[in-house]
Amino acid sequence: MIYLVDASVYVFRAYYSVPDDMVDAKGAPTNAVYGFARFLLDLLQAADPTHVAVAFDESLTTSFRNDIYPEYKANREPAPEELKRQFVWCRQVAQALGLRTLAHERFEADDLIGTLCAAARAEDCNSVIVTRDKDLAQLIGPGDEFFDFAGGRRMGYDQIQAEFGTAPERMADYLALTGDSVDNIKGVPGIGKKTAGAIFDRYASLDEVYEHLDDLHELPIRGARTLSKKLLEHRDAAYLAQRLTRIHLEAPVETDLAASKRHPIDHAALDSLFDELAFGTFLRGRVARLKADGISS
Repeated sequence: MIYLVDASVYVFRAYYSVPDDMVDAKGAPTNAVYGFARFLLDLLQAADPTHVAVAFDESLTTSFRNDIYPEYKANREPAPEELKRQFVWCRQVAQALGLRTLAHERFEADDLIGTLCAAARAEDCNSVIVTRDKDLAQLIGPGDEFFDFAGGRRMGYDQIQAEFGTAPERMADYLALTGDSVDNIKGVPGIGKKTAGAIFDRYASLDEVYEHLDDLHELPIRGARTLSKKLLEHRDAAYLAQRLTRIHLEAPVETDLAASKRHPIDHAALDSLFDELAFGTFLRGRVARLKADGISS
């Protein structure tokens, strides 16, 4: 089993939850990296995975999706400068803990995770995707898990629909209709989560929906008689949204499982980094506890 970590979710969570008065010797904030390091140590303590990859985002304005749709994620405020510099440290902490890290200028963390998940499946290896982002639910297959670590929830394939409104294999098509305001993806106006869920309870794909426009009025939902018109008028928007929400499974990364095997903790590198960040004894004690429990070497 391989653990695939959506790093940005936990870096941002740490930035906004750990007090911002944590600084290094130069006065630069270190709260996000402290919280992220604590998260990684908690994950290793709880799961002790043998294979891990931690995916970071470097493509918020340079992704191939921005080529398709320049307004993609344009509604997001740029990360504060005091957070940007901490992403570098977060990646260094993960590497010192013996974990593989990934990032790419053209592919998002979702695509890197998706590529490794697909490769693992081809080798009969299940994946645990550590995230809170519903977009990644589309990757879950039988035997895989969606692990909301902060929320303490682990969901298998059969639980995804109840949680997110549709089955994993229809998630990109579902979002193509509902849109995704977080990523500035419009979808089809007037189609919300309940309606999209009802549509994909009957039809297996966006293509199949458009092949049955004349039958949509039969759906047992409010406003069913107007669905065909809405979908026909916004067909291009729906297919554009589908292209943007579908996770790419062939990003240019090494997919051999051996590349994600955990390495021993580099205690010297970690101590040096913790010294640079002016961290005290708590995280060092957590690292020592891992070693005492036989989880690191």
